[in-house]
Amino acid sequence: MKKLSKLTSVLMAGAMLLSLAACGGNPTGGESGTSPSPAPSQSAAEPSNSAAPANTPDAAASYTVGICQLVQHEALDAATKGFIDAINEALPGQVTFDEQNASNDIPMCSTIINQFVASNVNLILANATPALQAATAATVDIPILGTSVTEYGVAMGIKDFTGTVGGNVSGTSDLAPLADQAAMVQEWFPDAKNVGLIYCSAEPNSQYQVDVVKTELEALGYTATLYSFSDSNDLAAVTETAVAASDVIYVPTDNTVAANTGIIDNICRPAKIPVICGEEGIARGCGVATLSISYYDLGQTTGKMAVKILTGESDVSTMPVEYAPNFTPKYNADICADLGLTPPEGYEAIG
Repeated sequence: MKKLSKLTSVLMAGAMLLSLAACGGNPTGGESGTSPSPAPSQSAAEPSNSAAPANTPDAAASYTVGICQLVQHEALDAATKGFIDAINEALPGQVTFDEQNASNDIPMCSTIINQFVASNVNLILANATPALQAATAATVDIPILGTSVTEYGVAMGIKDFTGTVGGNVSGTSDLAPLADQAAMVQEWFPDAKNVGLIYCSAEPNSQYQVDVVKTELEALGYTATLYSFSDSNDLAAVTETAVAASDVIYVPTDNTVAANTGIIDNICRPAKIPVICGEEGIARGCGVATLSISYYDLGQTTGKMAVKILTGESDVSTMPVEYAPNFTPKYNADICADLGLTPPEGYEAIG
């Protein structure tokens, strides 16, 4: 009985081994009963499956971007925010921003930019024309992107500007269709005779805009007169002079005006003199209407350009200046109501 039990155990063990041999899976993935095929070797010339695709940002890289914004106001603030958001979306956690505001002190732009150059930042954003001029004067090596710059040829003294600055500079422009802005005056105020154009003489792009709009207004039959101020200290006096001689006021995308819309509104609205504006932020503060871009979208476009430069996908010297694709006619409901004005069809209320 003991011998039989021992024999039975041996037979059962043998059967189990045969079963495993017939049904067991191959640890290397081969079919049962066959030898596993060796893994193919990869030659040095063949790309690895783990290699990053071309133009894919290096997740380990880090960058510092210096931002010089001329002054705090709605349009420039939106452009800076759009710029930062676009970069953070493409390069999350990889970019440190050194954000500085010159408080409308043009010499301060140079001080800020020189600090960026001394720190050897990877890229400079110059938000507004004076910031761009300060940056281009400070470095020919660090990539510079401008934004909220109306006309790069005027800002940088380039004759017959063709759209690409070259060197270490590119960016985005907020240039509006100035002929269409002049036509807005006729659309809203066909019976007006005299239009006063108020602008800061320290901003060359403001001078460019009012010169163009003046010519367009005169072609439409208006008497157009330029009223310049040097800084916010004489803005009120100049506005009072313009209001006394004008049926309508026009202001371009002027940074000093944008930072001081309350001064213009406090003079123009009580006098029942309407203001047509170059951009939405100014119109929100003192105007009846504008044909404006989204400065946030403009900043986003600039941020996407920055990502291409930082990651080596594009060379700043060959990047053309980019322009806002869309302009929206908008009106200020509160000021229109105070002045008894009904907006023409197709205008959107400023939110």
